[in-house]
Amino acid sequence: MKIIVLLKRTFDTEERITLSNGIIQDSNVEFIINPYDEYAIEEAIQLRDAHGGEVTVVTVGEEEAEKQLRTALAMGADEAVLINVEEDLDDIDQYGTATILAKYLEDKEVDLILAGNVTVDGGTGQIGPRVADLLELNCITTVTKVSIDGENVEVVRDSEGDLETLQTKLPLVLTTQQGLNEPRYPSLPGIMKAKKKPLKEIELDDLDLDGSLRKTNVKNITLPPTKQAGRIFEGEISEQVKELVQTLSTKVNIQQ
Repeated sequence: MKIIVLLKRTFDTEERITLSNGIIQDSNVEFIINPYDEYAIEEAIQLRDAHGGEVTVVTVGEEEAEKQLRTALAMGADEAVLINVEEDLDDIDQYGTATILAKYLEDKEVDLILAGNVTVDGGTGQIGPRVADLLELNCITTVTKVSIDGENVEVVRDSEGDLETLQTKLPLVLTTQQGLNEPRYPSLPGIMKAKKKPLKEIELDDLDLDGSLRKTNVKNITLPPTKQAGRIFEGEISEQVKELVQTLSTKVNIQQ
Protein backbone atom coordinates (compact mmCIF):
# COMPACT_ATOMS: atom_id res chain seq x y z
CA MET A 1 0.00 0.00 0.00
CA LYS A 2 1.36 3.40 -1.02
CA ILE A 3 0.39 5.99 1.58
CA ILE A 4 1.07 9.72 1.33
CA VAL A 5 0.84 12.03 4.33
CA LEU A 6 0.49 15.78 3.75
CA LEU A 7 2.35 17.65 6.47
CA LYS A 8 2.60 21.31 7.44
CA ARG A 9 5.14 23.09 9.63
CA THR A 10 3.27 25.30 12.12
CA PHE A 11 3.82 27.43 15.21
CA ASP A 12 4.20 25.53 18.45
CA THR A 13 0.81 25.85 20.15
CA GLU A 14 2.57 27.14 23.28
CA GLU A 15 4.09 30.11 21.47
CA ARG A 16 2.86 33.65 22.05
CA ILE A 17 2.08 35.24 18.69
CA THR A 18 3.22 38.82 18.18
CA LEU A 19 2.54 41.26 15.35
CA SER A 20 4.56 44.14 13.97
CA ASN A 21 2.94 46.42 11.36
CA GLY A 22 0.35 43.73 10.68
CA ILE A 23 2.96 41.01 10.09
CA ILE A 24 3.33 37.93 12.28
CA GLN A 25 6.79 37.80 13.82
CA ASP A 26 8.16 34.27 13.69
CA SER A 27 11.93 34.75 13.89
CA ASN A 28 12.21 33.56 17.50
CA VAL A 29 9.39 31.04 17.76
CA GLU A 30 9.47 27.24 17.84
CA PHE A 31 7.89 25.32 14.97
CA ILE A 32 6.39 21.84 15.11
CA ILE A 33 4.45 19.37 12.97
CA ASN A 34 0.86 20.55 12.80
CA PRO A 35 -0.77 18.50 15.61
CA TYR A 36 -3.61 17.22 13.40
CA ASP A 37 -1.01 15.99 10.90
CA GLU A 38 0.54 13.88 13.65
CA TYR A 39 -2.65 11.80 13.71
CA ALA A 40 -2.26 11.32 9.96
CA ILE A 41 1.36 10.19 10.33
CA GLU A 42 0.50 7.76 13.13
CA GLU A 43 -2.43 6.28 11.21
CA ALA A 44 -0.32 5.89 8.08
CA ILE A 45 2.36 4.00 10.04
CA GLN A 46 -0.21 1.70 11.66
CA LEU A 47 -1.89 0.96 8.31
CA ARG A 48 1.47 0.24 6.68
CA ASP A 49 2.43 -2.11 9.50
CA ALA A 50 -0.91 -3.92 9.16
CA HIS A 51 -1.12 -4.11 5.36
CA GLY A 52 2.43 -3.60 4.10
CA GLY A 53 3.70 -0.88 1.79
CA GLU A 54 5.40 2.45 2.47
CA VAL A 55 4.65 5.86 3.95
CA THR A 56 5.86 9.06 2.29
CA VAL A 57 5.51 12.40 4.04
CA VAL A 58 5.24 15.46 1.80
CA THR A 59 5.30 19.15 2.65
CA VAL A 60 5.24 22.42 0.74
CA GLY A 61 7.39 24.96 2.54
CA GLU A 62 10.81 26.34 3.41
CA GLU A 63 14.16 24.67 4.01
CA GLU A 64 13.47 24.77 7.76
CA ALA A 65 10.63 22.28 7.26
CA GLU A 66 13.28 19.58 6.91
CA LYS A 67 13.33 19.39 10.72
CA GLN A 68 9.64 18.46 10.87
CA LEU A 69 10.08 15.97 8.03
CA ARG A 70 12.92 14.32 9.93
CA THR A 71 10.66 14.08 12.97
CA ALA A 72 8.05 12.29 10.85
CA LEU A 73 10.75 9.91 9.62
CA ALA A 74 11.81 9.30 13.22
CA MET A 75 8.20 8.45 14.07
CA GLY A 76 8.35 5.71 11.42
CA ALA A 77 7.65 7.14 7.97
CA ASP A 78 9.78 5.61 5.20
CA GLU A 79 10.68 8.67 3.16
CA ALA A 80 10.00 12.40 2.95
CA VAL A 81 9.65 15.02 0.23
CA LEU A 82 10.16 18.76 0.63
CA ILE A 83 8.72 20.89 -2.16
CA ASN A 84 10.78 24.01 -1.60
CA VAL A 85 8.80 27.22 -2.19
CA GLU A 86 10.89 29.49 0.04
CA GLU A 87 11.33 32.18 -2.60
CA ASP A 88 7.64 32.11 -3.55
CA LEU A 89 6.06 31.60 -0.13
CA ASP A 90 4.24 34.94 -0.06
CA ASP A 91 2.61 34.19 -3.42
CA ILE A 92 1.04 30.88 -2.36
CA ASP A 93 -2.22 30.35 -0.46
CA GLN A 94 -4.26 27.21 0.26
CA TYR A 95 -5.31 27.00 -3.38
CA GLY A 96 -1.68 27.20 -4.44
CA THR A 97 -0.50 24.66 -1.88
CA ALA A 98 -3.15 22.15 -2.99
CA THR A 99 -2.29 22.79 -6.65
CA ILE A 100 1.40 22.11 -5.98
CA LEU A 101 0.66 18.92 -4.05
CA ALA A 102 -1.76 17.64 -6.67
CA LYS A 103 0.76 18.33 -9.45
CA TYR A 104 3.43 16.40 -7.58
CA LEU A 105 1.07 13.48 -6.89
CA GLU A 106 -0.70 13.29 -10.25
CA ASP A 107 1.62 10.65 -11.72
CA LYS A 108 2.17 8.74 -8.47
CA GLU A 109 0.34 5.44 -7.90
CA VAL A 110 -1.12 6.32 -4.51
CA ASP A 111 -3.59 4.18 -2.57
CA LEU A 112 -4.28 6.53 0.33
CA ILE A 113 -3.62 10.20 1.09
CA LEU A 114 -3.87 11.35 4.70
CA ALA A 115 -3.86 14.95 5.94
CA GLY A 116 -4.74 16.73 9.14
CA ASN A 117 -8.30 17.99 9.28
CA VAL A 118 -7.11 21.55 9.91
CA THR A 119 -3.91 23.39 10.75
CA VAL A 120 -3.57 25.21 14.05
CA ASP A 121 -2.35 28.38 12.33
CA GLY A 122 -4.73 29.00 9.41
CA GLY A 123 -7.46 26.56 10.40
CA THR A 124 -9.09 26.58 6.95
CA GLY A 125 -9.31 22.80 6.49
CA GLN A 126 -8.93 23.23 2.72
CA ILE A 127 -5.87 21.26 1.69
CA GLY A 128 -7.15 17.68 1.91
CA PRO A 129 -10.46 18.34 0.10
CA ARG A 130 -8.78 20.55 -2.52
CA VAL A 131 -6.14 17.91 -3.31
CA ALA A 132 -8.87 15.26 -3.55
CA ASP A 133 -10.85 17.44 -5.95
CA LEU A 134 -7.84 18.13 -8.17
CA LEU A 135 -6.92 14.43 -8.28
CA GLU A 136 -10.59 13.41 -8.70
CA LEU A 137 -10.51 11.19 -5.61
CA ASN A 138 -13.16 10.58 -2.97
CA CYS A 139 -12.56 12.50 0.25
CA ILE A 140 -13.82 11.97 3.81
CA THR A 141 -13.03 14.53 6.50
CA THR A 142 -12.75 14.52 10.32
CA VAL A 143 -11.99 10.80 10.45
CA THR A 144 -11.79 9.09 13.86
CA LYS A 145 -11.53 5.42 12.74
CA VAL A 146 -10.27 3.65 9.62
CA SER A 147 -10.66 -0.02 8.65
CA ILE A 148 -9.24 -1.35 5.35
CA ASP A 149 -9.91 -4.74 3.77
CA GLY A 150 -8.33 -4.95 0.34
CA GLU A 151 -9.77 -2.04 -1.64
CA ASN A 152 -12.75 -1.69 0.71
CA VAL A 153 -12.60 1.02 3.37
CA GLU A 154 -14.90 1.68 6.30
CA VAL A 155 -14.51 5.05 7.99
CA VAL A 156 -16.04 6.61 11.08
CA ARG A 157 -16.09 10.42 11.03
CA ASP A 158 -16.95 13.10 13.54
CA SER A 159 -19.99 14.97 12.28
CA GLU A 160 -20.76 17.99 14.48
CA GLY A 161 -20.68 15.96 17.69
CA ASP A 162 -22.25 12.85 16.16
CA LEU A 163 -20.58 9.92 14.39
CA GLU A 164 -21.10 8.75 10.81
CA THR A 165 -19.97 5.41 9.39
CA LEU A 166 -19.17 5.47 5.68
CA GLN A 167 -18.02 2.80 3.25
CA THR A 168 -15.91 3.52 0.16
CA LYS A 169 -12.94 2.20 -1.82
CA LEU A 170 -9.30 3.03 -2.41
CA PRO A 171 -7.75 5.26 -3.70
CA LEU A 172 -8.98 7.82 -1.22
CA VAL A 173 -8.19 11.04 0.65
CA LEU A 174 -8.88 11.19 4.40
CA THR A 175 -8.42 14.08 6.83
CA THR A 176 -7.68 13.08 10.40
CA GLN A 177 -9.25 14.28 13.63
CA GLN A 178 -8.39 14.03 17.31
CA GLY A 179 -9.47 10.65 18.68
CA LEU A 180 -8.24 8.65 15.69
CA ASN A 181 -5.14 7.48 17.54
CA GLU A 182 -2.42 8.54 19.96
CA PRO A 183 0.62 9.76 17.97
CA ARG A 184 3.87 8.18 19.09
CA TYR A 185 6.97 10.06 20.20
CA PRO A 186 10.10 9.49 18.11
CA SER A 187 12.32 6.93 19.84
CA LEU A 188 16.10 7.25 20.00
CA PRO A 189 16.57 4.37 17.49
CA GLY A 190 13.95 6.03 15.30
CA ILE A 191 15.82 9.34 15.41
CA MET A 192 19.06 7.62 14.45
CA LYS A 193 17.40 5.73 11.58
CA ALA A 194 15.73 8.94 10.34
CA LYS A 195 19.14 10.41 9.53
CA LYS A 196 19.66 7.71 6.91
CA LYS A 197 16.16 7.69 5.42
CA PRO A 198 15.66 9.46 2.07
CA LEU A 199 14.55 13.10 2.14
CA LYS A 200 14.08 14.41 -1.37
CA GLU A 201 13.94 18.12 -2.14
CA ILE A 202 12.06 19.41 -5.17
CA GLU A 203 12.10 22.98 -6.45
CA LEU A 204 8.84 24.61 -7.46
CA ASP A 205 10.14 25.13 -11.02
CA ASP A 206 10.54 21.36 -11.37
CA LEU A 207 6.75 20.96 -11.39
CA ASP A 208 6.17 23.16 -14.48
CA LEU A 209 3.14 24.92 -13.06
CA ASP A 210 1.51 27.76 -14.98
CA GLY A 211 -0.52 30.65 -13.62
CA SER A 212 -0.97 32.22 -10.21
CA LEU A 213 -0.78 30.13 -7.06
CA ARG A 214 -2.79 32.59 -4.99
CA LYS A 215 -6.54 33.22 -5.14
CA THR A 216 -6.85 35.19 -1.90
CA ASN A 217 -5.15 38.26 -0.42
CA VAL A 218 -4.80 39.02 3.28
CA LYS A 219 -5.78 42.63 3.92
CA ASN A 220 -5.05 42.81 7.62
CA ILE A 221 -4.02 40.68 10.60
CA THR A 222 -4.90 41.70 14.17
CA LEU A 223 -4.71 40.05 17.55
CA PRO A 224 -7.94 39.38 19.47
CA PRO A 225 -8.99 42.22 21.81
CA THR A 226 -7.61 42.03 25.33
CA LYS A 227 -10.09 40.45 27.71
CA GLN A 228 -11.34 42.82 30.39
CA ALA A 229 -11.26 41.84 34.04
CA GLY A 230 -14.36 40.10 35.36
CA ARG A 231 -16.71 41.64 37.89
CA ILE A 232 -17.64 40.06 41.22
CA PHE A 233 -21.02 40.84 42.75
CA GLU A 234 -21.13 40.96 46.54
CA GLY A 235 -23.83 41.09 49.18
CA GLU A 236 -27.06 39.16 49.58
CA ILE A 237 -27.95 36.75 46.78
CA SER A 238 -31.15 38.65 45.95
CA GLU A 239 -29.22 41.91 45.63
CA GLN A 240 -26.55 40.21 43.48
CA VAL A 241 -29.24 38.89 41.13
CA LYS A 242 -30.84 42.34 40.80
CA GLU A 243 -27.47 43.92 40.07
CA LEU A 244 -26.62 41.21 37.56
CA VAL A 245 -29.93 41.63 35.70
CA GLN A 246 -29.49 45.40 35.65
CA THR A 247 -25.93 45.08 34.34
CA LEU A 248 -26.94 42.63 31.60
CA SER A 249 -29.91 44.80 30.59
CA THR A 250 -27.66 47.83 30.28
CA LYS A 251 -25.15 45.98 28.12
CA VAL A 252 -27.89 44.61 25.83
CA ASN A 253 -29.38 48.08 25.36
CA ILE A 254 -25.96 49.52 24.57
CA GLN A 255 -25.29 46.86 21.93
CA GLN A 256 -28.69 47.37 20.32
